[in-house]
Amino acid sequence: EVQLQASGGGLVQAGGSLRLSCAASGFTYDDYAIGWFRQAPGKEREGVSRISRTDGTTYYADSVKGRFTISSDNAKNTVYLQMNNMKPEDTAVYYCAATPYYWRPVSVNEYDYWGQGTLVTVSS
Repeated sequence: EVQLQASGGGLVQAGGSLRLSCAASGFTYDDYAIGWFRQAPGKEREGVSRISRTDGTTYYADSVKGRFTISSDNAKNTVYLQMNNMKPEDTAVYYCAATPYYWRPVSVNEYDYWGQGTLVTVSS
């Protein structure tokens, strides 16, 4: 059974940093990508970043470019999202998800597995 465990959320002041972790288990194949999404109250879920576990290709939403960094430790089956210079508008529940379509951009509906979410709150 595939499981994704997101952790690392919390309360941080504007300008501060947090690192989220997404621990994956149960995969029977090695080629997949992990994406981070977030959903703020009253808003739609949006893609934040994605990394291909296979070739390391990354993607960032314009709103986080230059501030967030995604990385993967394949030996630990864990993907990290380092969030720096955080803003109040980064406040949301953050989810990690997995898709087998590691080689191309994917829509949110193409992610097969989702973690439970971790709350990030950025105070002004």
